[in-house]
Amino acid sequence: MLHKILSISGKPGLFKLVSQSKNMIIVESLLDGKRKPSYSNDKVISLEDVAVFSDSGEIRLGDVFETIKQKENGKKITVDVKSDPETLRAYFAAVLPDFDRDRVYPTDIKKIIIWYNLLLDNGLTDFTKPESEQEEKA
Repeated sequence: MLHKILSISGKPGLFKLVSQSKNMIIVESLLDGKRKPSYSNDKVISLEDVAVFSDSGEIRLGDVFETIKQKENGKKITVDVKSDPETLRAYFAAVLPDFDRDRVYPTDIKKIIIWYNLLLDNGLTDFTKPESEQEEKA
């Protein structure tokens, strides 16, 4: 599911991939549901390609979202993104104890919290890879 959810640099929120052509893609905002084009010069990244640094390597964002989902019992994160950096780090340490404190910044934690809550608001809660995708990559 995360491979069709996109982050576009300079634009707020997340976007769902609707269609694509040679020089652009059509995306739908998860914030307001409006569709708009994103051109080849925009920096677009799929959430499937995002990982979080940990002391033992990189952890897929989908796995981090799954851990948050289990910790919060499928509900939204209650930590305020405007909290001080230490509060954000303490929350993230409860979710992912071995995250790399030198390379994961409070702004990254804020973004993960905002993205998780936005995905939940839109009913997108399946963060694991489908079996067919896992077999193709093997």
